[in-house]
Amino acid sequence: MSHGTLRICYGGTFDPVHNGHLAVARAARDRLRADVALLPAHDPPHKAATRADAGQRAAMLALAVDGDAGLSVDRRELARSGPSYTVDTLAELRGELGERAPIAWLIGADSLLQLDTWHDWRRLFALAHLVVVQRPGADIDSDRLRARAPRVQAEVAARWQSADALHASASGGIALLPLPGLRPESSTALRRRIAAGEPWRDWVPPAVAAYIDRHGLYRDPAAILPPNSPPPAEPRP
Repeated sequence: MSHGTLRICYGGTFDPVHNGHLAVARAARDRLRADVALLPAHDPPHKAATRADAGQRAAMLALAVDGDAGLSVDRRELARSGPSYTVDTLAELRGELGERAPIAWLIGADSLLQLDTWHDWRRLFALAHLVVVQRPGADIDSDRLRARAPRVQAEVAARWQSADALHASASGGIALLPLPGLRPESSTALRRRIAAGEPWRDWVPPAVAAYIDRHGLYRDPAAILPPNSPPPAEPRP
């Protein structure tokens, strides 16, 4: 029996949002018949400082999803001081929606392999489901998890469900969302293109491109992350 409409949360810095982000959000919405909220992080604990400020990143997200049914921007992490830990965001959301509402957090397959580095990571399953975006060439199976992330494998082994089953319970499951045609854009590559004066506008919605131009964002070479940035501690897709 369904407990209600599944709400999917898609967190990230979105610095800036690009068409790849939107493709993931739309695929999750359509495949899981769910509402998807995109949550820009205020103080991501796993990355260097963002290149656009919180208000600018949220404004670009709002422009990107404007008129796109089922997609919205949730600014709660921008209003909270301190690191943007996923578990804290989910606890707040669970308190608002109640114990029976189905909630899922969207992550990438690479993030699943590092899930045990996230803050209070085992508590995530008491608060929400996980939906893992499976990109081309990044297959996730028990053998790979056991080899690369044995603690994660031990935690999720009995939690795998079909995507459709996530509607029937509030939390605790994990499902795959295969995206064989996922777009290749990344925010890091996009910032590099903008700073280098290379073509970039077809990587973002026209309204976002206009906003970046209007505010002169990412023009400084400092907007490019160093090539040997440390690995993320709490990665998000």
